[in-house]
Amino acid sequence: MSEEGFHLFLGAMCATALFVFIALYFIKAGYGMFRTASWGYSINNKLAWVLMEAPVFIVMFWLWGRSGVGFSVPVYLFFLLFQLHYFQRSFVFPFLLKGKSRMPVAIMAMGIVFNVLNGMMQAGGLFYFAPEGLYAGGWAYLLKPHALLGVLLFFAGMFINLHSDHVIRHLRKPGDTRHYLPAKGLYRYVTSANYFGELVEWTGFAILTASPAAWVFVWWTFANLVPRSDAIYRHYRAEFGDEAVGKTQTHHTLYLLNNRNFIIHNSRFIIHNS
Repeated sequence: MSEEGFHLFLGAMCATALFVFIALYFIKAGYGMFRTASWGYSINNKLAWVLMEAPVFIVMFWLWGRSGVGFSVPVYLFFLLFQLHYFQRSFVFPFLLKGKSRMPVAIMAMGIVFNVLNGMMQAGGLFYFAPEGLYAGGWAYLLKPHALLGVLLFFAGMFINLHSDHVIRHLRKPGDTRHYLPAKGLYRYVTSANYFGELVEWTGFAILTASPAAWVFVWWTFANLVPRSDAIYRHYRAEFGDEAVGKTQTHHTLYLLNNRNFIIHNSRFIIHNS
């Protein structure tokens, strides 16, 4: 691919993200709480996550190896940070999931396509088509204010994302089928703290690398996760009531809302039908 072709590729990815952003306000991606039979055949959730996320880890590793960049700093550090995220997402996160959830093959396939394209996009922006001299400073590049800010945001976002996933996984005890509204950590302030953390993380990566491809990825992350966060917020409002969503406290309180009793217990809402 030529440099001109790569820039056209970035433009096409930006335009596609805009389409996805609009479409997701009308169509709920059918995984997690929004999975329905209409999405067709589904497979084990853990296997689906591995198959969906691993391609970007593999593509990035392969293109790094072919690029000749080697272990030169700071590009090698960027590579390691990207791979750190996707190693966790591909080979750790899926095996921490609880329950027997399933993911539609259609959703998994779309995820695979995007991840392969994103691996090509990030590798192109860092290894093949980076502006000449951008990373020539070596270790000195990492001491620049924008690089320090980017590293800080990357790890802050990663921490928020991992902690928020932990909160979600531990809402229920084994055998418990009740519905809970998460309220620990940043869930006190935002409905989808895990998605917020991921957006912060990739914004930090884009600031750190100063790569146009990384900023396209930020736009994709926004386009994918903001409509889903809005759908989750609306789902919580419908299930728990308008007054319950957003009101989280750590002590025991009883509310009577929409003919249901909600108990805030250990920083989470427990729903009891009355």
